[in-house]
Amino acid sequence: MTDEPAILICSHGSRDVRAVEEFGLVAEALAARLPGRQVASGYLEFAHPTITESLEAMAADGAREIWALPGMLFAAMHMKTDIPQELDAFAARHPEVTVRFGAELGLDWRMLEAARDRIEAALAAADEAFGKVPRKDTLLVVVGRGTSDPDANGNIAKVARMLWDVMGFGWVETGFSGLAHPTADLVLLREMQRDAFRRVVVFPYFLFTGILVDRIYDWADAVADRFPEVQVVKVPYLKDHPRVIDTFMERLHDIARDDAGVHDRLRAYRAWIASGKPLEGEPWMKKEFDHAHEHGGCCGGHGHDHGHEHHHEEEHVCGCAEHAHEEEHECCGGHGDAEHCACAAEAEKEKEHECCGGHGHEEEHVCGCGGHHH
Repeated sequence: MTDEPAILICSHGSRDVRAVEEFGLVAEALAARLPGRQVASGYLEFAHPTITESLEAMAADGAREIWALPGMLFAAMHMKTDIPQELDAFAARHPEVTVRFGAELGLDWRMLEAARDRIEAALAAADEAFGKVPRKDTLLVVVGRGTSDPDANGNIAKVARMLWDVMGFGWVETGFSGLAHPTADLVLLREMQRDAFRRVVVFPYFLFTGILVDRIYDWADAVADRFPEVQVVKVPYLKDHPRVIDTFMERLHDIARDDAGVHDRLRAYRAWIASGKPLEGEPWMKKEFDHAHEHGGCCGGHGHDHGHEHHHEEEHVCGCAEHAHEEEHECCGGHGDAEHCACAAEAEKEKEHECCGGHGHEEEHVCGCGGHHH
């Protein structure tokens, strides 16, 4: 057992075995770069070992310092509250173990290089299979998960813009897989209606696969079927690209350099708990909410309660066995709590798009009002 800190990579977890296997590749890649160090994975829910189980195993194996890294692209609620809660509860039970929590992957030039590489490889394959299309005649659509956190949603738009600035596409659009708007299917249909591009590149800015990535690719296939004159290119997600692993390594270096604890995420979490104030987004975009969180309850073990009433339709009823969460709390935009449930967003969409049945487009056309309904 080395005296160096053990490393725990934390993820939300998924019912999709492919996503869990792919997340395991990150831990394997990091372990290969850190010979002799203890490196493990842990999940909030849906998969084992859980974060707590991994922490306990590391402590039992003699670890006296653990560096936890979030295996997440951006900082939304899981990063800001859920994982720190798990780590802090463990630290309270094990005062002999020092636990430090690093930063998310974030807006990092290494991540952008990984994204660019995925896109370039997909374009090269498309050029070889179907013939080259000039970049100026190509639209890039970058698709993020979509959350209730404006920081995370805004970061997807930044990624899209920065890729457009350096890759020479005719234009770039940002879409989301759910919860946040516009969703990628609406973006694709709207752009196809414009008839301005010969090629559309669809890039899910995700770390791992799952129902959301499958959904994005299904949308791309549906658009390709309806508009055969336009070449639709599906780009692989990031997965364990070497530059992604480089970014994880840099986050470990950040912890090592941060002797003063300036970026100690657990310290920030404890300060938030003590203050009783909300922590979501920057100060000017904070939202008031009550966050009582306990894993192991309903909603697949996530058990969020935000003190708000939401009227769900049919199977979308949070808090009971009939709550048909898809993988990773898909009906709640990946978060799993009632406040953020996408079925509430769907009701809002129906108000916004009454002329087209709540979705913004009918079977054979995109809604002509372009989303500006009166």
